[in-house]
Amino acid sequence: MPVPYLDVQQLTKSFGAQVLFRDISFSIAEGQKVGLIAQNGTGKSTLLSILTGREGYDSGSIIYRKDLRTGYLEQSPVFDPDDTVLDACFNHQGEEEKILKAKQILTQLKINDLSQPMKQLSGGQQKRVALANVLITNPDLIILDEPTNHLDLDMIVWLEGYLSRGNKTLLMVTHDRFFLDRVCSIILELDNQTIYTYRGNYSYYLEKRQERIENTRAEIVRANNLYRRELEWMRRMPQARGHKARYREEAFYELEKIAKQRIEERQIRLKSSSIYIGSKIFECQYISKKYGEDTVITKDFYYNFARYEKMGIVGNNGTGKSTFIKMLLGLEPIDQGRFDIGDTVKFGYFSQEGLHFNEQQKVIDVITDIAEYIDMGSGKHLSASQFLQFFLFSPEQQHNYVYKLSGGEKRKLYLCTVLMKNPNFLVLDEPTNDLDIQTLQILEEYLTDFPGCVIVISHDRYFMDKVVDHLLVFKGNGVIKDFPGNYTQYREWSAMKSAASEPSEKEKTVKKERNSNRHDSSRRMTFKEKREFEQLEKEIADLEAEQKKLEDELCSGTLSVEELTEKSKRLPSLKDELDEKSMRWLELSELC
Repeated sequence: MPVPYLDVQQLTKSFGAQVLFRDISFSIAEGQKVGLIAQNGTGKSTLLSILTGREGYDSGSIIYRKDLRTGYLEQSPVFDPDDTVLDACFNHQGEEEKILKAKQILTQLKINDLSQPMKQLSGGQQKRVALANVLITNPDLIILDEPTNHLDLDMIVWLEGYLSRGNKTLLMVTHDRFFLDRVCSIILELDNQTIYTYRGNYSYYLEKRQERIENTRAEIVRANNLYRRELEWMRRMPQARGHKARYREEAFYELEKIAKQRIEERQIRLKSSSIYIGSKIFECQYISKKYGEDTVITKDFYYNFARYEKMGIVGNNGTGKSTFIKMLLGLEPIDQGRFDIGDTVKFGYFSQEGLHFNEQQKVIDVITDIAEYIDMGSGKHLSASQFLQFFLFSPEQQHNYVYKLSGGEKRKLYLCTVLMKNPNFLVLDEPTNDLDIQTLQILEEYLTDFPGCVIVISHDRYFMDKVVDHLLVFKGNGVIKDFPGNYTQYREWSAMKSAASEPSEKEKTVKKERNSNRHDSSRRMTFKEKREFEQLEKEIADLEAEQKKLEDELCSGTLSVEELTEKSKRLPSLKDELDEKSMRWLELSELC
């Protein structure tokens, strides 16, 4: 039997008159990997804050196993700005093994300067340091709030593997549906102030949730039929009712609750026929851009964007994706070349930094300040209020002040401000961060039906597969791959391409042994593995020292051409060797 780690019973939380959840109960046992799903503003992050003791609750009980160690990744972590990266991750100096583990995990999350002060890091980098901090401490129960935000695709794939290995216990809020599908085996859905448990992955949840909604809808229809009959009885009966009648009266009020339930009906698809865009969109005419001498964004890049094209831009962080679209929009200067943009093009830009609202304004006023309605063509109009309802802002929420919205709701409102301007070319930079899954599904349909052009930068693989039909893959150092297909097709193509370098039978056997070792959570290190582990620590330290020396020499300006060539060749192979040994060290460290 799995060991119970956390038991939540009859938990209720409200803010004033707004009830987030009422009498919810669930439990998490050792080794279970649980995903929590809910609409923005319904209490996901609040529930995690309550479970970790950062926020109070109205009633109920939260019971942890005695001496359970919990690690918590907040949505917006806060650090001492003067701490170094290593200080922020690990304050118990002298424990060399844990410090080495910190370095390996930070390297996988592409945080390489461990002496850099936290105040010099971007918000995304700080979130990655916070994630590393949770993983390094190796807690019994890992609680993560949007862990894939600010990770590039390589990091997300690495984190999937890391969390899937062994007997880790996990509770996680994420909008990344591929991630949910591959990591989580239980889904908790917070809906209508109630929690529902689905014992399967995300695909299983989708199927069973639809069954639940259909059953509830049928129950409401039956209750409504009975309710009309009972309502007539209530009106006829005198006030002084007998004992049996009082039972029937109490049953009536329970029936009324069911009859008055509202199931969220499927949204109509929002299609506009009023958008027009000409045949000429834009042409990148041999664009070059770099920062300093070393950071190349584009080099003589040519591309002719087609009418109605829906393009995705993918690549690791720092390869220039956001810079590229800022150059297209005229927000960032280019070094050489030009963008030739068609006269009919009207951009709508959703940026990562675009959340600038008057917090004292009402939600509806934010939208009506842009337009009272959208022209849908054929004489049809959609009012600002109807548009907000389409994106799941209820009439009550529309008359809330902006400051009362959750972070995800503010992102959704910002998206609505971009779309309400009725552009014919949408440029969306990480639009999926912090949006709930239902909003993502609505946005996917909106973009699929959108009669103009779209460019999307996103690390959400599920979203990209649904929306785009063409990719630009930014590989760094000015290398951009033009791929005619979606993200999954690109990954399949890449896998086929690398199949030519199939490993030998001996390498396959070694890899198979390593994988079987990873998943045996009860196994301890053999004597041979302990020796390997100790040797790896020494080799990694030597390689790191060699890497630092090489980098210093390459930057010194004192090398001859021959020395420069030789050391430049050594550096990438050294980094590959360091990555390989670091990954093996991490595998063995989980057996400690």
